[in-house]
Amino acid sequence: MKSLSDTDERLSPDGDRTPQGSRPPTDARRPRRILKPLAPSTYLIRNTGKTIPLVGVIVLAVTLVSGIIAMIDSIPYSIRTVYRYAKEETGITPRGDPTLLPQILADIRKHAPVPLERIVVCRATGSIVKSIVGKWPFLVLGLKQDDMRYYAEREGATSVLGRYPAVGKPEALISAPVAKNLDLKLGSVVLKPDDIDNYAPVPVKVVGIAQTDRWFMVDSVEFQRDNYFPPINDAMIFARTSADQEKLDHWTVNRFKGKRPVVFAYYQIEKNTKEMFATLYAILNVVISALALVITFMMGMLMNIYQSQRLVEFGLLQAIGYTKKQILRRVLSESVAVIALGWILGLGLTYALLHLAKSVLMEPRAYSLDVLDRQAYLYTVPIPLCILVVATLTVVLRFRRFDPVSVVERRLV
Repeated sequence: MKSLSDTDERLSPDGDRTPQGSRPPTDARRPRRILKPLAPSTYLIRNTGKTIPLVGVIVLAVTLVSGIIAMIDSIPYSIRTVYRYAKEETGITPRGDPTLLPQILADIRKHAPVPLERIVVCRATGSIVKSIVGKWPFLVLGLKQDDMRYYAEREGATSVLGRYPAVGKPEALISAPVAKNLDLKLGSVVLKPDDIDNYAPVPVKVVGIAQTDRWFMVDSVEFQRDNYFPPINDAMIFARTSADQEKLDHWTVNRFKGKRPVVFAYYQIEKNTKEMFATLYAILNVVISALALVITFMMGMLMNIYQSQRLVEFGLLQAIGYTKKQILRRVLSESVAVIALGWILGLGLTYALLHLAKSVLMEPRAYSLDVLDRQAYLYTVPIPLCILVVATLTVVLRFRRFDPVSVVERRLV
């Protein structure tokens, strides 16, 4: 039989020895988790009435700025999307001289810096497509039968709903985005005599819809030659690869610079679009800078008010041994957490709202909107940075003249 001294023992939570087999108190077996009282998250969680307004202001500011930029960016983005068909060819027109085109094409065949895959002689007439800012000019290309098929394949058409236009008939093939944009279907009239924007001497019906994301409209070159004047042909030059096509674009523009022919190259569309919107973005920079300044000062005042309400807390902490550096680090950590949370939630809300706008407003008319517009999100970066700078200066200046003794004395009295 074991003596009491030989019995296995263990320490209780209070430090007393208890014989093995005895059950410790329930609270000892399941200790409660206590949040660190001085952790930055503790104050923010326990004071949601102050935290939520600060986060909400940042969320609204970020959403407003990024939303505005994304919607503005949708205009040049739409231009690039609608006219992207030009990326596949280099267009050229003799500017009203029908005898000049054969000389132009002979020059290009002889001196082109890249291998040419195809040269298409065509006709073109005007049309209109819709955008969020109004009507945009568009081309209806008149092509031969084999050129139609080549052109549709070159523009990424995987299939054609319906058929290709017949020779000399008032029929048209359009791409799926054009059909959605103009609310057209098989059998719809796309060109007609009483439509100034989409004119044809006789009604032209849609007989085919090409399944591709590119925008284009084509009809029979014979139909255009019989019904549109003056009788001037244009040409499209196709290189074998995208890299060769871009090189051909630049060479052709330089080759005929200052001469009678007019060259249409996709890189010119991008260049002109950037120049067109340069002034608008300069104005936006001023507006957004002013908005960021207002939001920053407002946030600085809110933080200053909330910190003024915590003077007793700071005074007591310093009185019991915490240094100014420790308290300052805690307050700055709280500010960083609030600002980062507001910025991230603002970006998330912007993404959700842009998705909603795209599905409800843009896609039904084939309007273009990039919900992951990098520039729109980058424009929001100065907002949290400015707020962080102001918050840091506010905290540093307050603690620079902070006297914990006077705070405690006033509290005791």
